[in-house]
Amino acid sequence: MSDRYAVIGNPIEHSKSPLIHAAFARQTGEDIEYDRLLGSLDDFAGDVRRFVAAGGRGLNVTVPFKEQAFALADRLSERAQRAGAVNTLSFEQGRILGDNTDGAGLVRDLGCNHLFRFAGSRILLLGAGGASRGVLFPLLGEDPASLTIANRTASKADELAAMARDTRVAGCGLDELAGQSFDLIVNGTAAGLKGEVPPIPGDCLRPGGWTYDMMYSSEPTAFVRWGQAHGAARALDGLGMLVEQAAESFQVWRGVMPDTGPVIEELRRGI
Repeated sequence: MSDRYAVIGNPIEHSKSPLIHAAFARQTGEDIEYDRLLGSLDDFAGDVRRFVAAGGRGLNVTVPFKEQAFALADRLSERAQRAGAVNTLSFEQGRILGDNTDGAGLVRDLGCNHLFRFAGSRILLLGAGGASRGVLFPLLGEDPASLTIANRTASKADELAAMARDTRVAGCGLDELAGQSFDLIVNGTAAGLKGEVPPIPGDCLRPGGWTYDMMYSSEPTAFVRWGQAHGAARALDGLGMLVEQAAESFQVWRGVMPDTGPVIEELRRGI
């Protein structure tokens, strides 16, 4: 029998994870079966345990269960501990292992696929929720000169900045960005779900600067359009991050790193 994996979330029917992991399996010759699993908002832990009892080997976890997965895990990777959330569960010898591959996916997409130079750069991270927390430490690991977290509620940005315990990191409100400029602006807010963009000054993107939206769509997202309108050298969406974080999960489970380039191209054509 094929080893069983799935992505769990609510809603889940839109997820492209089965397509991605099927492509990885074909490419690497790994014998896996990968499905979507609609999680119960009232019994996430029960859903996970039933999946394990049925022979499941691992789960990707998406909205709104990443914090619950964090609490459920018996053991956490360092990056999951820092993120305070889990997007990858592995089941070994009766134990639940939690990991977080989101930040690795973002850094790999920007740095490897698009050749952004993080070292010495000034980064603005929009939002102080789970998405931003998941990518904060991987971004710091790329040696930027500074990283500013800006949020509508400034106190939440300050709390996340304090958690980093790094003198390069500062938090502020969106209304405090006037006069500042950045080489890379990463949107980790949910504003795009409403077709909106966080209210940031138009001049906070340096000449030659890049923008990156963690969300993706068949059409340019609102933040991608903002970047294009404000002269970004590159205005990117999060499709590459989606594939790269999935590849990291695949490696955690199977010990093999797939080639993500062809999969990103395939998805982009059919998105």
